[in-house]
Amino acid sequence: MRARFPQGRIAIAIETSRGAVISALAAYDFIVLFPVNPAMLCSYREAFCVSGAKDDRTEAMLLEEYLRLHWAKLRPLEPDTELTRKLGGLVENRRGLVDERSRLVNQLHSLVKTYFPLVEALFDELTTPLAAHFLLQWPDLASVQKAGPASLRKFFYGHHCRSDKIMEERLQTIAQARPLTQDAALIEPAVLKAQALAGMLQVLHQSIEQMETLIEQTTDAHPDAALFRSFPAAGPALAPRLLVAFGTKRDRFASAQEVQQFYGIAPVKKQSGQSKVISMRHRCPKFGRQTFHENAGHAVRQEGWAKKCYEQQRERKKGHHASVRAVAFKLMRIYFRCWKDRKCYDAGLYEKALEKHGSPLSDLMKKAALAKGK
Repeated sequence: MRARFPQGRIAIAIETSRGAVISALAAYDFIVLFPVNPAMLCSYREAFCVSGAKDDRTEAMLLEEYLRLHWAKLRPLEPDTELTRKLGGLVENRRGLVDERSRLVNQLHSLVKTYFPLVEALFDELTTPLAAHFLLQWPDLASVQKAGPASLRKFFYGHHCRSDKIMEERLQTIAQARPLTQDAALIEPAVLKAQALAGMLQVLHQSIEQMETLIEQTTDAHPDAALFRSFPAAGPALAPRLLVAFGTKRDRFASAQEVQQFYGIAPVKKQSGQSKVISMRHRCPKFGRQTFHENAGHAVRQEGWAKKCYEQQRERKKGHHASVRAVAFKLMRIYFRCWKDRKCYDAGLYEKALEKHGSPLSDLMKKAALAKGK
């Protein structure tokens, strides 16, 4: 390409913003990449080909035409720092492993109910490594009752379960348990599958723990770590995800509205004549939207003004998730300003701003404080 076009930089439109091909092309300083949303290209194609016919050659021609004619409406890809991109890969992969663990735990729940319900009586959650180790060692009622109290005590003590009260309750529950079924045709296949699921969960537990350790170390090394850790409800899992969502390039977003629209927190308004419909924004990075939604959901339980904002939305007959998005909408404006100015979040400062501007939230918080004082 450089030999064919020896002068200037070369623009390439591509229907992705990550992956090996992006890394390979980004290595050349004369190439400028323009990611194009596949849905955008689909709409562009349908405008000229109502039949819906498509192939790779025509898609490439449409991409070239779209970039040549409408390049001003596209944003060139500017990769963030290596540390930020590494952290982005880690938090997304961790979430994928956590989702996979949840899927396996749900399968395990359904399975043990059919032949070994004692497991659910012994453990509040099957998500813990303790439950997986227990099933690997004693996958059915007969084996665990044959083990005896001494072996069971040693097992639980080895997994840091040292409460005498809980220990006695578990031993008594195991001793008094009765088999749900004695049908070998049901039990033996279920035992093999339970051990397979427990084995996979054991590996996932170890991988997730290793990944969380690396995420913490990478976040510690990031220059913006303190800023994002100061945000409400931004713990070890959400602070790195918020950091990745904003990135380190301060010119990436010009306003808080751009951030809200990009991550799908701002609603979409469709108006024609007397008709107006406001709906949720679906075309957005799903992992990013999930990050802000989860953060707002936790902030509602920890931050006073966020809780009042949520309650205010619920009183207006809004659903739970719509109310959480309303809180996220406000949080993103605060986060954007903190990010732009490189200043940590200060709850007192924001509450003073609410009072200064006569926000209804400030009045609600004062009433709540007075009621609490009485």
